[in-house]
Amino acid sequence: MLSNKRIQELELVMEFENVEECFKEVSSWIENVGRKRLKETINLDDSLEMLLQAQKRFREFDLIASEYCRRGQEALKKMDRWEDFSSVDVRSYRVKLQTYKDQLEEFCAQLDENRHRICETVRLYEFFDKVRQGICCMEEGVKS
Repeated sequence: MLSNKRIQELELVMEFENVEECFKEVSSWIENVGRKRLKETINLDDSLEMLLQAQKRFREFDLIASEYCRRGQEALKKMDRWEDFSSVDVRSYRVKLQTYKDQLEEFCAQLDENRHRICETVRLYEFFDKVRQGICCMEEGVKS
């Protein structure tokens, strides 16, 4: 049984090394592109027109970012079996795996948060724009 467990651990290490390339690619994109682009969406413009343009740019970014999140999550699923192993030899790989998982979860959560915030801000600006137009129409009606 001990021998079988050791063989399984070695197989997982080999699998980890194959999947790690995906982790590295996703992690590198998050650090070098994703986080910078998310920071750009922190300060949104003051006009509806500019906000709609920012939303369009974010949607284009969101498609790419969501694909990286999906790829990272698929790679993590392949490594779910690591939870069953606790030997010292596997520990360093589990630490790496947890680091990738934490980074991916944080980025995906920030992406979701920004997606929601931009959508709600656009809806709010559209509402205020309709209210402003309604007030202008009412003022014109009163003047007539």
